[in-house]
Amino acid sequence: MLACPLKIKHAVSSSSDVASAASNPYVALQKVKGGERGSLTDAVEQALREAIVTLVLEPGTMIDKLAVCERMGVSRFPVSAALARLEHAGLVEVLPQRGTRVKPIALHDIRQHLFIRSALEVETVRTVSLMHDRATIDALGANLDEQRKVAGNGKRLAFHVLDLAFHEIMLDAVNLPRVKEIVAVSRNALDRARQLLASPERLAHTLDEHERIFESISAGNADAAAKAMHDHLDEVVAELHRSAKERPDLFAP
Repeated sequence: MLACPLKIKHAVSSSSDVASAASNPYVALQKVKGGERGSLTDAVEQALREAIVTLVLEPGTMIDKLAVCERMGVSRFPVSAALARLEHAGLVEVLPQRGTRVKPIALHDIRQHLFIRSALEVETVRTVSLMHDRATIDALGANLDEQRKVAGNGKRLAFHVLDLAFHEIMLDAVNLPRVKEIVAVSRNALDRARQLLASPERLAHTLDEHERIFESISAGNADAAAKAMHDHLDEVVAELHRSAKERPDLFAP
């Protein structure tokens, strides 16, 4: 199958390209190298998933398959196959007679995933507090040192990575792989919503909440640690409701 002709040769590579990316979100997609059909589908899926999760392709955006095809230098098949996978993952939806669009964020789904995270991570942090494991406490402390640095500089993507690592340190400490897997599934489902909350103010609040969790763990106070984690996740729900009022176009009714 012939690839669509490639009209754009380079993806966004510097801050000077931000305006272009805003007007044409497909400019952020990289051209992929030729290969087997499956590997092309994987590459397209990964690129589109990242664009959706980071809100380059905002909720409600209609997907221009030809633009993706041209930008990435692939045929229609891997694009359609990748979109089918993303539909299964709940990130896009097919509208009859209209095409495929980025699925709006559903607050009901967000509440369910945060409920799962709260149930599992509250008990995780309680267990970690009772373990009194020096290596875990040191790892959390080192992670928080890095969080303070990047939060102060407003580096939201770097902070996001450290945020994930902070929670994973605790999940690894209790050594329950199935619990970690379930939390990861729910966390991935929340990625788009979390990007909406990545303001400098929210980074500062998240850092404060992490500090309270860490202080309680260090003190071996399981009840306080559990409450701090519960409050931390509850605040995400409250922030999302505020975001839904400010940008209702990004959320499902």
